[in-house]
Amino acid sequence: MRARASILHLDLDAFFAAVEQRDKPSLRGRPVIVGGIGTRGVVSTASYEARAFGARSAMPTSEARRRCPPGTAFLHPRFQAYRASSRVVMDLLHDLSPVVEQVSVDEAYVDLAAPGTHDLSVAGVRALVADLIDRIASATGGLTASAGVASSKMLAKIGSDLEKPHGLVVVEPGRELQVIEPLSVRVLGGVGPATAERLKSFGVITVADLQRMTLPDLVSIFGESHGHGLHRLARAQDDREVEVERETKSISAEETFDVDVPDRARLDSELAAMVTRVGGRLGQSASFARTVTIKVRHHDFTTHTRSATLTHATGEQAVVLDTARRLLAEVDVSDGLRLLGVGVSGFTSHAQDQLAFDEVDEPDVPATPEPSASREPAPESRPSAPSWRTGHDVRHDELGAGWVWGAGRGRVSVRFEGPRTGPGAVRTFASDDPALHPADPPDWRERPDVSG
Repeated sequence: MRARASILHLDLDAFFAAVEQRDKPSLRGRPVIVGGIGTRGVVSTASYEARAFGARSAMPTSEARRRCPPGTAFLHPRFQAYRASSRVVMDLLHDLSPVVEQVSVDEAYVDLAAPGTHDLSVAGVRALVADLIDRIASATGGLTASAGVASSKMLAKIGSDLEKPHGLVVVEPGRELQVIEPLSVRVLGGVGPATAERLKSFGVITVADLQRMTLPDLVSIFGESHGHGLHRLARAQDDREVEVERETKSISAEETFDVDVPDRARLDSELAAMVTRVGGRLGQSASFARTVTIKVRHHDFTTHTRSATLTHATGEQAVVLDTARRLLAEVDVSDGLRLLGVGVSGFTSHAQDQLAFDEVDEPDVPATPEPSASREPAPESRPSAPSWRTGHDVRHDELGAGWVWGAGRGRVSVRFEGPRTGPGAVRTFASDDPALHPADPPDWRERPDVSG
């Protein structure tokens, strides 16, 4: 750890949902869910209004629908829009320091000591980062960020979560243990759901509880590497430095079982949980993957991997899970698996085909459509209809820019509004209306371009 609080962790609040609310005035102050909105979809981001009803990231969308009230917006992701806002924020971070470690599209560490010019007193750091948060809001059209500053990366990340949203926590050197001791062990980077459940069986709930466990006990339970890691993290011992961003080649998750598992139903459940974790990180990176890989270790410790390359890159957890299940079905598990893992690779910033979004969408944001402005060309003159996805951007030749409010049964409803307009009107068209076109995300810095 450092002698001064000079490592910043910045996290944009409910980022995907916040961008949607910025670009869609009618959704401001309302519950918004972004993710796969079909029957097998998973929530990528829930707005704070939706979180009040129990919705959260990695939750099945079907469960979020049950929890959230009528009027909740369920939207397909717009990664191009998220990347545009992310670039603005990352540029501001690079203005602050030459050493920026971007973790995902909405999260980064910054070494505030690297420039050698910042006032690193507690008051100086607080003023510096508070000004940064204000500049982010101004530059992104109102997006908020939360920040933690501490003597280590671990404490900085924990601090950024303590007062969300729009929070700033500076952990003063010497107070690290005081801050983390009352918190759940889940705040520690080495504690996932399985580890937390195992610790709970020993009566360990908080970091203070974990501190009372001896190193030999932790090693006997979790193994040499993991046991030592937990012992160090519980005592806030983290010497990792902020590193300039390196390209991520793959994203993966794996689980080593206490007892070899031959049961395919159990393995399928474990696989689904791991895909949810991998998919969440894939969504945070705003990337799409071409290759899915599973890793298995048998009872005799022999280890094998199986991979499949998709025809089209995807960012959808349902597609990754279906592919992983097919790969696992080819593995003989009769003698039990000691380890199971799943990963994705072959990243691209664009998806050639959103495979899991091919379901027909009904309107997800209840409203009373105004009289139809659709035109019905003769059947022989109609082009093939685009695939309209709820939340995506469109442009009408006469009415201007808007977004897909809902689609189905040969119709598409569009709300004509943008980040610099008031809430807009809804119009309904034939899905193959030649005046309606897919569009790029609106620029929140430009003047309004809505005619209707």
